[in-house]
Amino acid sequence: MSAARFPADEPVNDIGRRQAEAAARLAIRNNTSQLAGPERRARQTAELLGFNATTEPRLADIDCGRWRGAALESVDPEELTAWLTDAAAAPHGGESIVDLIDRVAGWLASLAGNAVAVTHPAVIRAAILVVLDVSPNSFWRIDIAPLSRTVMHYRSGRWTLRL
Repeated sequence: MSAARFPADEPVNDIGRRQAEAAARLAIRNNTSQLAGPERRARQTAELLGFNATTEPRLADIDCGRWRGAALESVDPEELTAWLTDAAAAPHGGESIVDLIDRVAGWLASLAGNAVAVTHPAVIRAAILVVLDVSPNSFWRIDIAPLSRTVMHYRSGRWTLRL
């Protein structure tokens, strides 16, 4: 979002590359699945972190439909407002926030064992909403920093979020 555009399939920029190289000291257990979203920037970040990640389609960034790659100022303001205020809306013809949350919930339900995933802020926001069992309307109230680490545990049939 540094270019104020909706995500497309852009590569990691120079700042992101430096941040990933600095974060590459992340230690993971030998029995941990290493996953990445299908976009170039997710796969490149996983590689920069030293992961041998498998591409997981359910970790893809939110599908912004016809807004993909578009500058923010080129989007109809009423459509943008609808998308930002109604979690079920998808005026761009892509994925709504509710659809994204459902996709991520399915991915979380499929996990077995330890996993580390390199993905996008929208996917992490969706996962947090699933884990905390809160309204999709809270989606835009979660800020995910670049190369941040979000830890979730599944125990006794429940997810917990560790901060």
